Amino acid sequence: MGTPHQEVVESQIDVSELAIGMHVIRLDRPWEETNFLLQGFVIRDQSEIEALRAQCDFVVIEGRVDGIPRPDPARSAPKPSVLKRLFSRKATPKPASNTVKAVAPRKRVTYINKVSAGQEMETAIIRFEEAQQTAKAIMSGLRVGRTLDLNNARAVVNSCVESVLRNENALLLLTKIKHQDEYTAEHCINVAILAAAFGKHLGLLEGEIRNLALCGLLHDVGKTRIPDEILNKPGALTPREFDVMRHHTTHGRTILMGTSNSLNTAVDVAFSHHERMDGSGYPRALKAQQIPYFAKVIGLVDTYDAITSTRVYDRGRASMQALEIIHKHRGTQFDEELADAFIQMIGVYPPGSIVEMLNGEVGIIVESHPRHKLRPKVLMVRESDKTMMTPYKSLDLMTSPEDGAGNVYQIAREVPDGAHGIVLQDFVEEGLIVTKTDQPDDPG
Repeated sequence: MGTPHQEVVESQIDVSELAIGMHVIRLDRPWEETNFLLQGFVIRDQSEIEALRAQCDFVVIEGRVDGIPRPDPARSAPKPSVLKRLFSRKATPKPASNTVKAVAPRKRVTYINKVSAGQEMETAIIRFEEAQQTAKAIMSGLRVGRTLDLNNARAVVNSCVESVLRNENALLLLTKIKHQDEYTAEHCINVAILAAAFGKHLGLLEGEIRNLALCGLLHDVGKTRIPDEILNKPGALTPREFDVMRHHTTHGRTILMGTSNSLNTAVDVAFSHHERMDGSGYPRALKAQQIPYFAKVIGLVDTYDAITSTRVYDRGRASMQALEIIHKHRGTQFDEELADAFIQMIGVYPPGSIVEMLNGEVGIIVESHPRHKLRPKVLMVRESDKTMMTPYKSLDLMTSPEDGAGNVYQIAREVPDGAHGIVLQDFVEEGLIVTKTDQPDDPG
């Protein structure tokens, strides 16, 4: 006798009932409109539950409701993060080797920060605000049929690149300030800044970094041809709406081709930044070797900023969760060497992260050490009971500072912006991140 056929049983449950070990097979919205790159997965840790709760009201799981697996204490106990283990050992990222159309790194350029993050912050704020205004003007102008002001776009991008080359930590910190109602323009400038910092990390030539950052600024110009009711829809897109949204890549190509012959690389990036290594991307389902190098870079940076940003239909995730998604899908969605290099650049606790120490005190990451990502510079602002620290104090975890009890400060976890009354934007606007006495990292 053959084995009797067993029909797969499905159960719809509220996201509040999710538990580790459940096999999620469907969502209440299209997979493409979420940050889950695999369609169907077994919940392995609490961060995946939190991500599902942030994006969905209910999901469909495999199995009966009365047979739902409940959390196993042994499985749900905190484990060392894959990424933390990655940063615990020294690693030198290799430049990516796949090249099509755009120039990949030759002999790596080694950049040394000329000033501290605190010293660069004042200039970075000015450059950041100029860039945001330009990005808004570009998007609103294109939406009403104006021509792209390429000279202004290049000028603000070049100013940002100059700041990044002096010390990338200042502008990277500013990209952590998110405004839901200004997502598209804000996202474009964040991608430009992240791309510039990544190009510096990869050792690209300065001209290549400027070009890459311009590609980042212009990668989503095609969204100016997408109707507002679809672009800013608070709920899930229908299949037809998602198809309209996907056409922003083609629109971007058309807009930039009609602007200037000098934008060939930006045309490639606007058209191809949603292509994926395994051929699952759009609009042409290109595979690894067919995707332009700069499009691979911007596609990676674009994903990271999108996951960490709050939008009308989604709450931004912590940097660590975004990097874990990228790490999980390197080699399939993203170029493996580029993904590893990007993870190394961002680090577990990037500038602007709000972190709680093991002793309960809370601070803001001001600057990362290039070779010691787990031991950044931190501005401490809350006592262990979460009352305001007076005065605030600056710590460099590289020097193994001790707290009042004689214990070395160690970061326990990242907490969301706004936790314990700590709003990053307030500290930036009040000039509290500026530390004129800081010195740049020792180049040795």
